[in-house]
Amino acid sequence: MTLAIDVHQLTRRFGSFTAVDAIDLDVQQGEVFGFLGANGAGKTTAIKMLIGLLSPSGGTARVAGFDVLTQTEEVRRRIGYMSQRFSLYDDLTVRENITLYGGIYGLTDREIRERSDAMIDKLGLASSAKRLVRTIPLGWKQKLAFSVAMLHRPSVVFLDEPTGGVDPITRRQFWEMIYAAAADGTTVFVTTHYMDEAEYCDRLSIMVDGRIAAQGTPVELKSEFGVASIDDVFVQLARPAAAEAGR
Repeated sequence: MTLAIDVHQLTRRFGSFTAVDAIDLDVQQGEVFGFLGANGAGKTTAIKMLIGLLSPSGGTARVAGFDVLTQTEEVRRRIGYMSQRFSLYDDLTVRENITLYGGIYGLTDREIRERSDAMIDKLGLASSAKRLVRTIPLGWKQKLAFSVAMLHRPSVVFLDEPTGGVDPITRRQFWEMIYAAAADGTTVFVTTHYMDEAEYCDRLSIMVDGRIAAQGTPVELKSEFGVASIDDVFVQLARPAAAEAGR
């Protein structure tokens, strides 16, 4: 199998503070990989290094076959990214957002037009294509943001808390979109605070205090820790760290 993400001893320090402490990851092409951890565990810092927004202090990482430190532009051209906080422009219409990102991703006018039409039709947004994004429901906005991140057909897509705040039905629909992307060969690297969603991933890693505390399939992790759910695994790992931090 081809490695879509290959990380060895990846480290990021801010002065004397180590936010990401020598982590190792290997993610296969077409895999749905869950990246879990409590707030402050180092997930966001790690993702910023993987997408080329932050330089590592040590270690190596290759994404889509390219080095994140020395081949940043090649990495960025081959990945998609969806942030919970900012993915779409509220003061642009649905179609204008798609067109804007198509240009950013370097698509031709024809590709933008054809893919925009196909995306709008697939999402059932034909009647809303001219509406400002701020006026469409959150669930539709999240599904649109994911589709836009996939517009240029990236090798790897990073999803940072993609289903935060949406209803259970929309969450299920969103995961159907994730599975469809993975089935087409796109690697999906997803963070979530919903432990039931973690069960949907092919494999998981759980960060605690900047380190990878556990990694494996949901079944493997539940067996290793002798518990019935990933939520129980997470509590076992994160609670001692939280208690130690509070001393």
